[in-house]
Amino acid sequence: MTTAELVRALRHDFGAAIQSVEEPVSDKVRVAVTPESVVAVAKSLYRDYGARFLITAGIDSRKDRDGFDVDHIFSLDKEQIFFIVRTTVPSDGPHVAAITPEVPAAAWAERELQDLLGVKADGLLDGRRLILPDDWPEGVHPLRKDIKYGDWPPLGDGTGEATYPWKPAPEGTSTVVVGPFFPVLEEPTQLRLYVDGERVIDCDYRGFYNHRAIEKMGDSELTYNEIPFVAERICGICGFIHSSCYCEAAEEALGITAPRRARYIRSLMLELERIHSHMLWTGIAGHILGFDTVLMQTWRMREPLMWLCEKISGNRKTYGMNIIGGVRRDISRDLYPEILSVVEKIEQEWAQLYDAVQGDTILKARLVGVGMLPEETAKALAAVGPTGRGSNQAIDARADHPYAAYDEVPAKVITHPDCDNWARVVVRLEETLESVRWIREGLKEMPDGPVMATDIAETVPAGHWGVCTVEAPRGEAIHYLVTGGDNRPDRWRVRAPTYANLQALPSMIKDETIADVPITLGSMDPCFSCTERVEVVNMRSGEAETLTHQELLTRSRAATERLRGR
Repeated sequence: MTTAELVRALRHDFGAAIQSVEEPVSDKVRVAVTPESVVAVAKSLYRDYGARFLITAGIDSRKDRDGFDVDHIFSLDKEQIFFIVRTTVPSDGPHVAAITPEVPAAAWAERELQDLLGVKADGLLDGRRLILPDDWPEGVHPLRKDIKYGDWPPLGDGTGEATYPWKPAPEGTSTVVVGPFFPVLEEPTQLRLYVDGERVIDCDYRGFYNHRAIEKMGDSELTYNEIPFVAERICGICGFIHSSCYCEAAEEALGITAPRRARYIRSLMLELERIHSHMLWTGIAGHILGFDTVLMQTWRMREPLMWLCEKISGNRKTYGMNIIGGVRRDISRDLYPEILSVVEKIEQEWAQLYDAVQGDTILKARLVGVGMLPEETAKALAAVGPTGRGSNQAIDARADHPYAAYDEVPAKVITHPDCDNWARVVVRLEETLESVRWIREGLKEMPDGPVMATDIAETVPAGHWGVCTVEAPRGEAIHYLVTGGDNRPDRWRVRAPTYANLQALPSMIKDETIADVPITLGSMDPCFSCTERVEVVNMRSGEAETLTHQELLTRSRAATERLRGR
């Protein structure tokens, strides 16, 4: 089905509810619908046409249209179509019908819409805060244009009156709190496990404790060509993924075509990043399971790759190579033999590791049949990356929406049907070998030529948009850009893969033992924010209190002074 055929079908079904259609480039369409029909249109896309929900972007358009735009972004993977359903709601008491009851994967996105833009999603089953701190004042929504970057409203006084409404524990269960700091997780987060003995009955999750306001910074402080360097810091491991995704979305919105050599260089760096990320994850997974030989061996194999990345870009990890229109550094052909030599050695050692892991019965006992995510559940919750592909979902942005050089050198999509932790391990092990194959082929096919576009206009028209997905090691990252004035976006929306996958965690750990929770959570390679709000529990009374930012600072400084006085 083409976009034209899909739009005709929706017009036939919904008539005047389809208000307008924009298709700035082939296979990307944005359809404006009435607020009353948004749920029906989203349901039809999801149920009738097999569209996969990606993310929702809310936009403060009060200056232009006295309202808020709500853009629900879908993907029709087989047809390689991005389809955006837009509705506009009035600025006075804005609310819109929630699509979550019909499209379960939209749950977090619509909670975020309420938090950051103040557009209430009517009909949400879980309407609790997602992003904003517990003591954040009501009625203050950071992504509104009248809130300036860096504004900090008066918060609670730390007396405990503003606390998160955790789900009540089911009858007959005990509560086990995991986090905020836990030995086998790379970053802090908090889970509440409701357990009957050792068996997990249910859980609740609280994250987003340190919202870094990167989207707000992009909408108000940074210019188009400053954003790639901030985007690269969204994730400490997948940085090049985010700068690539942003640049390709911006290039589409701005009508810029990056040279083919630049696009090949992007793909090459993305595959190098995929290899070292999968190596890092495999080592940490081994560590979680007490198999530290895997940790030491994979991180030893990874080090020559990090040296290679430093030789190419000047940095081991944060490469700083992407910019709108291409890349800032070329790769000398004199370096090709060394690249091939490094990945060939990795391929040999990785194959040996794969054989060793396959034959380890104790390791497989901890992984096989554990952390089950059935195929239909993965589909309903829009799980991505190895988490989705380990549940037999053939979702890979390199194939679904080819970017960089993947249209000329395709990537093989690796899936596994077993839907458990072992399946997610196997997907990553095989993808690492597939990345080595792509690098060989990509270097062979890489054309000569410039690495920076010359067709860049001096002025940028407002209201243009672009959307791009890039396959990070953890899964599909999404960047959606709407152009604005003053050489910066009007809206820059980012969705990292962990955002989608964490919503599947309750299903994955239900009926598992407490001991299997860390590796099941680790199997999705989660990337949390780097700091956590602290909850203090009085071990004698059992009472808990959540500390505000200011109270945490006060207590920390007081403790430091006490230590100095000893």
